[in-house]
Amino acid sequence: MRTGMAALALGLLALRFLPALPPVWLCLLMPVVGLMLLPFRAYPVAFFLIGFSWACVSAQWALDDRLPVNLDGETRWIEGRVTGLPQNAEGMVRFEMTDSQSRRTKLPQHLRLAWYDGPPVNSGERWRLAVKLKRPAGLLNPHAFDYDAWLLAQRIGATGTVKAGERLLDARWAWRDGIRQRLQAVDAQGRTGALTALVLGDGAGLSREDWQVLQDTGTVHLLVISGQHIGLLAGVVYLLIAGLARYGLWPNRLPWLPWACGLAFAAALGYGLLAGFEVPVRRACVMIGLVLLWRLRFRHLGAWWPLLLALDGVLLLDPLASLQPGFWLSFAAVAVLILTFGGRLGPWRWWQTWTRAQWLIAIGLCPILMVLGLPISLSGPIANLLAVPWISLVVLPPALLGTLLLPVPYVGEGLLWLAGGLIDWLFKALALMAGQVPAWVPTAIPMWAWALGSLGAFLLLLPRGVPLRPLGWPMLLLLVFAPRQMLPAGMAEVWQLDVGQGLAILVRTRHHTLLYDTGPRFGDFDLGERVVLPTLRKLGVNAIDLMLISHADADHAGGARAVAKGLAVKRVLSGDPSALPAELQAEACEIGQQWTWDDVRFQLWQWPSATDSNQKSCVLQIEANGERLLLTGDIDTAAERVLLDSPLAVATDWLQAPHHGSRSSSSMALLTGLQPKAVLISRGQGNSFGHPHPTVMARYRKRGMLIYDSAEQGAIRLQLGHFKAPRAMRQERRFWRSVQ
Repeated sequence: MRTGMAALALGLLALRFLPALPPVWLCLLMPVVGLMLLPFRAYPVAFFLIGFSWACVSAQWALDDRLPVNLDGETRWIEGRVTGLPQNAEGMVRFEMTDSQSRRTKLPQHLRLAWYDGPPVNSGERWRLAVKLKRPAGLLNPHAFDYDAWLLAQRIGATGTVKAGERLLDARWAWRDGIRQRLQAVDAQGRTGALTALVLGDGAGLSREDWQVLQDTGTVHLLVISGQHIGLLAGVVYLLIAGLARYGLWPNRLPWLPWACGLAFAAALGYGLLAGFEVPVRRACVMIGLVLLWRLRFRHLGAWWPLLLALDGVLLLDPLASLQPGFWLSFAAVAVLILTFGGRLGPWRWWQTWTRAQWLIAIGLCPILMVLGLPISLSGPIANLLAVPWISLVVLPPALLGTLLLPVPYVGEGLLWLAGGLIDWLFKALALMAGQVPAWVPTAIPMWAWALGSLGAFLLLLPRGVPLRPLGWPMLLLLVFAPRQMLPAGMAEVWQLDVGQGLAILVRTRHHTLLYDTGPRFGDFDLGERVVLPTLRKLGVNAIDLMLISHADADHAGGARAVAKGLAVKRVLSGDPSALPAELQAEACEIGQQWTWDDVRFQLWQWPSATDSNQKSCVLQIEANGERLLLTGDIDTAAERVLLDSPLAVATDWLQAPHHGSRSSSSMALLTGLQPKAVLISRGQGNSFGHPHPTVMARYRKRGMLIYDSAEQGAIRLQLGHFKAPRAMRQERRFWRSVQ
């Protein structure tokens, strides 16, 4: 039976790795075949087929509930009810809506909407809204967070921007939003946001600095993944009753073990409802329930049995859970603990158990964090030694009790004030650790090195005395010091990053790095900080020799501060240096300046008579082994005419579309003079400017140019000097991207 359950889990997990879903008829045939195999005792094959078919059918339902293609980018009046906890930021509220209806068409069940400069929106309210709807799509960059997969896992069928609206019905049964409002009104010594995250699972009130501290110290799970808190609360309730029974304080007429398991599960469910009962919470409740059932009736079956039951239970309830990193991390952490504490010849002392568990979890999760592209906290084991008991035993009880006693004057507020102060002390200690040892962002390594490093981590989790265990350390170090392939001289690697309506292009030679533009910044939303900087780190960029900012517009220079703060930048050039922040110390773009890095030639140009910022764009030509790329910024037709009289007016293989393909650029004269074979377009999906303009696209097609568009293909990698087709991120097919 255990083999059959493992096969069922493998079938459910196989969904995560599919490039495309099988046809519906095959999904319906597989469980029939599986049931026919059961009488022949072919349990592994039968359960695998049943699990795989159910996962595929569930994923297909989610895909079918996406916004139709013909409605993408249209504005419609819709009605629906606000669910969850709306997130308020500077001048914007983001919320989810369910039961959405439109008179003209059927809408997806769940929508994720943003309303700029709109009125307050509360959970449970019903609204009539004019919304510009978009199909689920996110930025797609190398080794970055997959927003498309996250939206599908949340079963969000469309996103949108609210243009206007009216409230039809006030909030009903929105008790979580009411609790949040009460918490926000409490004096919690400046830590109301952390309290709200801890009690309700709503991290919207945490500042960017708080998030960075939690990430650097590996303690994000303590305030974000509500399942962690639910497990802690259930454990506290269970241990409390067990302690009372041990010292004779529990009533003899009541068997302590069933009551301990029942009350612990009731506490987990209650806290889960308070935290919104989202996917991580449901996953935690299923796991806790099965572990308590195992403790009550099936302990003789071994510790791996409840983990396998929980894995199957979670995936049967929500097969799309495997698309989320938290799913893999939570089950992997439990598996590491079972492997660590199972099969030992003797028990460890309590302090050995606690300290070794933290270090071994850090080792065991390291390969998984790398394959998920997540930062690895070097101070995490030490930080968690302090943070986990502090949160679970010191902060959580007064926080929950204070929330429960808020109606009682002074008592509830006093407990929350105390909990806020305790959290503040913890954040100060964590910030001190983060300042000394920031998180390590792993870079991509060869698969063979990752496999050997993972085997080394497994060996280190085994008990002492196991043969070959000492080899675990050098094998594990391959994750950090794996050999990396160097670019040959005369070649350049070019990445056009997917930054929406903006531009950021990374150029690397064998020993040098250049960044052309830094992505956009719109208000508090900085793509330089959120996309460009993390992507550069994951690509192995530790320093930038030259940051060339074409001009000072926010869609090209907005992320410059964040990049300069996060990486060492040796020199900054710009076509409009006076309009950039003074701390960048930008120098002016010099017409005709040339240099060579590793046999790759670079040359600059700028229109000397330019008047506005777009026309001042500093143009860069890159030539590697005779293959040329021209980066043009936002020049228009007037600047293009002058460019055709410059030394850069030579046959060009690759053209970065001037001004994102606007109507005022990419003139036929420019295309005729440069004779480009292909064009790179960087723009936002459904942007309000209409880029690229249809007339410009017609010119590209008329000349037979290959078109690579970031909105449709994600980040694009070009190996300049190889004369080969580039690689687009969306070429790596996944079933949740195949509908784009």
